[in-house]
Amino acid sequence: MNIFGIGVVFSGGRGINRYDDALRHGWIKPEDSGYHVKEESITDKRILGGIRRADRFSKMAVLAASDAVVDSGINFNKKKSSLGIIVSTAFGPHVTTFRFLDDMLEYGDRNASPTIFSHSVHNAAASYITSVLDSRGPTITLTQFAFSFHQALILARAWLYEKRCEYVLVGSVDECGTVMEYICRQKLRIAGDGRIKPFNFSKTPVAVPGEGSVFFLMTLEKSHKKYCEITAISLNDKEVEKNRPDMFILDADGIAGDEKEYQKAAESGVCISGYSPIFGSMMTGTSFNCAAAALMLKKQLHYACLVSHNPYNINLCTKTEPAQIRRISCIRYNCGGEKAVIKLTV
Repeated sequence: MNIFGIGVVFSGGRGINRYDDALRHGWIKPEDSGYHVKEESITDKRILGGIRRADRFSKMAVLAASDAVVDSGINFNKKKSSLGIIVSTAFGPHVTTFRFLDDMLEYGDRNASPTIFSHSVHNAAASYITSVLDSRGPTITLTQFAFSFHQALILARAWLYEKRCEYVLVGSVDECGTVMEYICRQKLRIAGDGRIKPFNFSKTPVAVPGEGSVFFLMTLEKSHKKYCEITAISLNDKEVEKNRPDMFILDADGIAGDEKEYQKAAESGVCISGYSPIFGSMMTGTSFNCAAAALMLKKQLHYACLVSHNPYNINLCTKTEPAQIRRISCIRYNCGGEKAVIKLTV
């Protein structure tokens, strides 16, 4: 699958160019208790004008998806049935769900808002994307804690090879509300200085909750304008890669607990990086690291690690500089120690 376009909404702003700037300029301490998307990043009336009642979860997804289409340069006006849409999420619109439940408790079952209820279902964001883009292709939302984005990529590949559609808009979205922040404070070690340390490989790592959305426009078409190709997505991967990539990007962000398993990849001698300190701890953080990998493969440069604390003296990427890169693998472990890998190549 080839990546033709990317859209990003994160705490540092909106758009793939803004994400590129953030990766180049290094770590910035979050302004509050987590990496939250600013309101000014999700107020584009040109795109959101027709969905004014949508919640933050849906707005982030719609903007990232729309930006991915614009970034691809493809006009879908005459191809409305050729675009499939797959939304992946770990927790869905839980902020809206809790708001609906609060209204039921306060005002009773009959007086709870039907509008808020309609936004509490997980497929609401996908429906809004379909509406804004006027798409007529297949649409689905996948929910899983650690590997929902990986599952979405696997499904996207199946749709493309089965010729169910010519293009697939696939991405992730997750929101961090007050309930989620409370749960994180109760279950995780929150970094007091706001700094995630991906290369500590600790059994009790620190985390900083994050939120945002990333979408990729995928197709089997060939073009020199593409970012890169996703050549493989593997779940429960126990094998060591025979052909080592030029870089491993580790999704270590403190949200899944014990991170000792990441040390095996780090000790391989391959250049190591990880960009969770720019968007925060998220179950769907792999999508953000894939966007960083796609940018590096397209631009042929390394982004330096944003937090270079390196107690094990591994081969960290410490400079942002031009480089010849052909293959990057993004590695993520879930709470049970299961490994998932996404392989990208030029």
